[in-house]
Amino acid sequence: MHGLARTSPAEEAEEAEEATLAALLRCCVREVAGPRGLVWPAPPYLLLRVGGALLRARTRGGAALRFEGRPERLEAGAWHPLTTDELVRLAQADLGRGAGPGHNEEFAGQVAASRTAMAAILRARAAAVPPADPWLASEQALVYGHPFHPSPKARGGRGWLRYAPEAHASFPLRLLGVRADAVAQEGDVTALDALGEAPAGHRLLPAHPWQLDLLRPALGSELVDLGPGPVVMPTSSVRTVYAPDAGVCLKFSLDVRITNCVRKNAWYELAGAVELTRRLTPIFADISRKHPGTRWLPEPGYRSARLGTRLLEGLGVIVRTGPWTGGSPGVTPILAGALAAGTPRPEALSRDPLAWWTAYVSAVARPVLELYFTHGVVVEPHLQNVLVGLDPTGLPVEAVFRDLEGAKLVTGRHDLTGLAPQVARAVSYDAERGWARVVYCLLVNHLVEIAATVAGHGGGAVFEEEILPELWKAAREILVQQAGELGWPLPLSDLLAGSPLPAKANLSVRWARAADRSAGYVPIANPLA
Repeated sequence: MHGLARTSPAEEAEEAEEATLAALLRCCVREVAGPRGLVWPAPPYLLLRVGGALLRARTRGGAALRFEGRPERLEAGAWHPLTTDELVRLAQADLGRGAGPGHNEEFAGQVAASRTAMAAILRARAAAVPPADPWLASEQALVYGHPFHPSPKARGGRGWLRYAPEAHASFPLRLLGVRADAVAQEGDVTALDALGEAPAGHRLLPAHPWQLDLLRPALGSELVDLGPGPVVMPTSSVRTVYAPDAGVCLKFSLDVRITNCVRKNAWYELAGAVELTRRLTPIFADISRKHPGTRWLPEPGYRSARLGTRLLEGLGVIVRTGPWTGGSPGVTPILAGALAAGTPRPEALSRDPLAWWTAYVSAVARPVLELYFTHGVVVEPHLQNVLVGLDPTGLPVEAVFRDLEGAKLVTGRHDLTGLAPQVARAVSYDAERGWARVVYCLLVNHLVEIAATVAGHGGGAVFEEEILPELWKAAREILVQQAGELGWPLPLSDLLAGSPLPAKANLSVRWARAADRSAGYVPIANPLA
């Protein structure tokens, strides 16, 4: 059974073009036309002006901006189909007039490269066999990437397709032996030693073969190449892989740009993962007592080679607890991003969309808010960082939080003395920045997209129009109840009063060629109001 029905190269290219155009248009609504007041509802269309041109798109799904059919451009009094290349030129005209850089010669190429990568993924996926593991299949389901990113499938380097999760890739790790006096490690890394056997006087260090190809000129005599290791499967982040025999995930560095960032484990992030695991273990135990469906995936240790910063970071691997460890019987973890994309479609969702949504919001949102307000802990519950545990009928009963790179401690709520300054900065946010990140990840990136999928599951625009307000009314009731339990903290009160939501400005940060951590936010309407 192949991943998709056989398609022609022309069909794959057209599908990639439509998805790329839709993602870029969403970015233009939020970051180009919206802030200028140049977006107007004209049901069933949304009108906007970009680069001086009037555009329209048939839309559904509320704030998620799900489009139907090809967007169009008004020219000489008639509507004509819009292309990605045209929209890139129009967006560049507006972006070049802003306060930031007046020109970015890389931008058009990045959008085009993402579109080409998407077509290659569709072609490879059609010929591949999907994994039998339902969780792993969900990790590999994000064919179109971030719905509000101008180049959602941008991949740096060459040969990336053989490591692409969306193509159902699998590959053997490369095993290295690190001389014992050159090992850098912290925490519990016993899972690494089970991956193979190192020669006497050495410790075993698994390496991602793609990363090793990039670093090979820098390898020295302190490292021994032990050849291929166990076969692993990439998860949605590309650089984190699942080692099924060991039952763990391994988070590697990759010195290539994936969407916004070069994905590398900085030395302070290696140390920060272990520090956060130590500090968050008792906190998540408390959260799980209050919200029994809450789980998390600790990152108990890392190992690398102490051979200069480039190799320390480039070869650093973080051990992450596997998603099937400690799960409740009969509960299947599924990536939230796959549910937002409509794969799979749980039976319980078809039977009662409102009840399914209520269970979902309760499972995901309540522990996130409890963590922030009670414990001063920020998690990033975006669609790629949350696994939702579904019972045998497909009803959400658990939420599993992962990736401690995005987890932070609110400054002033935790004692960070004794940590290296870079580590302390890496594991902390001030309260305002932390709250903005929580609201963006939980609501804008996550629940807005899930709500659109739930509404669209019933079929038909009338159903969507009727149920979306009911979904957000139910979500509001859940959050109002929790606000009372938490003593009505001001940020949550403001959120429930209708304060605008912060949407991450992915288009602007790509245009500015800035680091992802410097991305700002643009305000969007709050569906809880």
